[in-house]
Amino acid sequence: MTRSAARRPRRRRPFGAAALVAAGLTAGVLPAIPGSADASEPPKQAREAASEGLKEVFFVGNNWEGTADIINSRGDYARIGRINMIPDKKERLREIYLNPVKLAFFIGIRLGPGEGHDQYVDDMYTARDGKSVVASRPSFADVVSIDVGSGKINWRFPVSGFRSDHMAVSPDGTQVAVSSSTSNTVHVLDMATGKEAGSFKTGDKPHENVYTDGGKYLWNMAIGEVNTDMDAPWQDFTKGDRRITIADAKTFEVKKIIDMRERLDAFGRKDLSDALRPVAFTPDESKMYFQVSFFNGFVEYDVHNDEITRVKTLPKNPDTSDERTTYVNDSRHHGMSMSPRGDKLCIAGTMDDYVTVVNRETLQEGPLVTASKPYWATVSGDGKHCVVSESGTDQVTAIDFATGRKVTSIPVGDHPQRVRLGHVPTDWTGPIAG
Repeated sequence: MTRSAARRPRRRRPFGAAALVAAGLTAGVLPAIPGSADASEPPKQAREAASEGLKEVFFVGNNWEGTADIINSRGDYARIGRINMIPDKKERLREIYLNPVKLAFFIGIRLGPGEGHDQYVDDMYTARDGKSVVASRPSFADVVSIDVGSGKINWRFPVSGFRSDHMAVSPDGTQVAVSSSTSNTVHVLDMATGKEAGSFKTGDKPHENVYTDGGKYLWNMAIGEVNTDMDAPWQDFTKGDRRITIADAKTFEVKKIIDMRERLDAFGRKDLSDALRPVAFTPDESKMYFQVSFFNGFVEYDVHNDEITRVKTLPKNPDTSDERTTYVNDSRHHGMSMSPRGDKLCIAGTMDDYVTVVNRETLQEGPLVTASKPYWATVSGDGKHCVVSESGTDQVTAIDFATGRKVTSIPVGDHPQRVRLGHVPTDWTGPIAG
């Protein structure tokens, strides 16, 4: 496999000080978690909420451009419209440039996680009625709801701290959870009004959020400091408090803290980072699969027995450097999804420039499909394909779960990252101009 000539340079610069290592974590008691969820997909109830007059689509967040492309969620994946996710850009920039502290973090985001670019749109979910889309905007440290018909902002919620990140929508579609990277907080907002329903504290640099047990619990994975060049194994202590925080989704009381360092060590993998990246649950939520910083592979975790059961190392692209400081935000592989039946995993090999479908029973990978800096993986509306964002070549690519082969690629905007299923009115073609 050869690296794509179209790849943008990968340069990383320090952003902020490394957080101190926290001590004294105690684990609570978490009941067994039945149900069904997939971290890469909107909850089943939200998908079934589509009523007559709505069309299921994908929202593709073009992070550096500040737009969201809306494409068909199955079939030809054709683009049907685009929404400007930063209609208030001038106002936000004026606000930032008048505040020295906000400006320092704004520039820090550009030079750190933004790889020299501003991060205008990260995660997105649509309201159940398809009339609005809620998005996190890292560089603006906020969450906004945008009317898909007019393109105007319905509400805006500034997060605590200076950067917003990954989100998750509750199974009933009424609330959205968002990670605030610099304040180690998850805010839970009312989807209709943007009012805060509650919040809870996390480890350092909260990242992925997942609702489980039909919406009873909310899991947050903290990845720690990923924007410094202190990436050597002996410097791991500088990465901060990386843990899973599990909270009650109604009371926001923390029910359990899981330290994967202990579980990885017990499995004999002290060499692996405990900074969890994207995750995927089996349909019955008995197993969780997750990626970690610097590793070309993934880990299988038994939820009920609270132990790691398998680790899978995936092929290395010979053109990928072993120098950890060249990995974007400490990511080696970033993006995974699971087929609806739970028998296949789709893995985005971000720094290795490929996507592969893995048999979950045997952990045998399929063909390595060349892809340029794939950054996210999800599932098509009909469940047949894994859909990944290729941030290196500004396109979205569909991979067949059955064969592991590429189906098609669709051009989108600048640096696509998150791809989420959602709904818009059936006759929607884009916001009204003016």
